Amino acid sequence: MQPSEFKTLLSYIQQCNTAQLHKDFLPFRACNQIVGWVRPDFMKSLYHYGVYKADDHIDTLPDTLTLQILGEKLIQDKIIQTMDELFDVYPSPHAKPIGQIDRAVLPSLGIIGTGVHLNGLVKKDNETHLWIAKRSPHKRLDPNKLDHIVAGGIPAGYTHKTALAKEAEEEANIPAELISKAEYTSIVTYSMLRPEGLRRDVLYCYDIWLPEEFKPIPIDGEAIGFELMKITDVYQRVCETNDFKFNINLVLIDLFLRLGIISSKSANAQMLKVGLKGKLFP
Repeated sequence: MQPSEFKTLLSYIQQCNTAQLHKDFLPFRACNQIVGWVRPDFMKSLYHYGVYKADDHIDTLPDTLTLQILGEKLIQDKIIQTMDELFDVYPSPHAKPIGQIDRAVLPSLGIIGTGVHLNGLVKKDNETHLWIAKRSPHKRLDPNKLDHIVAGGIPAGYTHKTALAKEAEEEANIPAELISKAEYTSIVTYSMLRPEGLRRDVLYCYDIWLPEEFKPIPIDGEAIGFELMKITDVYQRVCETNDFKFNINLVLIDLFLRLGIISSKSANAQMLKVGLKGKLFP
């Protein structure tokens, strides 16, 4: 890894960890637990929906109001545009969900969002290749960017494993008997400021070694096509361009480290490893 490459890779991680929760956000409590972090100006608008400042000065959702209903009210009043998909609300990555809310509301309330990402690997001509997707130009977020063969949020009621199977069939026509061979490898976390709000994301990463004859097919329109690229070419494209969706770079850095594309023994590699576990809490 050249110094310029390290600088670029580290910059991707830094760009995904721009949120200063203790400085720019207020804690938001529901079901007796801190579930989100909200900008002070947006918190004021939540007071109109019954959110109140409790005796310990923490802004709190009243027991008479669920997170799902709060989200519906924000969407009904056109403050937030719905994504028509419910996500579970987690106080922390390994906690049990305490409610559900429209996916679009997560960034405004700074609630943890969960996703699953799949590295579709192929051994061809004694070299490792990776399937790369091209996002649709009609995507609400990051249109036309490069993406994984399968990647998506985890809907309410799904685990990262069952969500992977669902997304694999819908996005790339990967059958259940094939996706069952995918292996969970790691977790990537970050807290960042985005146009849609505060992203506190937990990404569950999987690898699958696909047969050389398998060809992914875009089914649901999330991707407009797929390209099989040498892993070394993927590495160079990550280092030299901004073609990939912002969080795809992080999952790929994790993959490069695990495959030895980036030597894991250097001090710089250790910095990258630490950076991939960005803070979700102050």
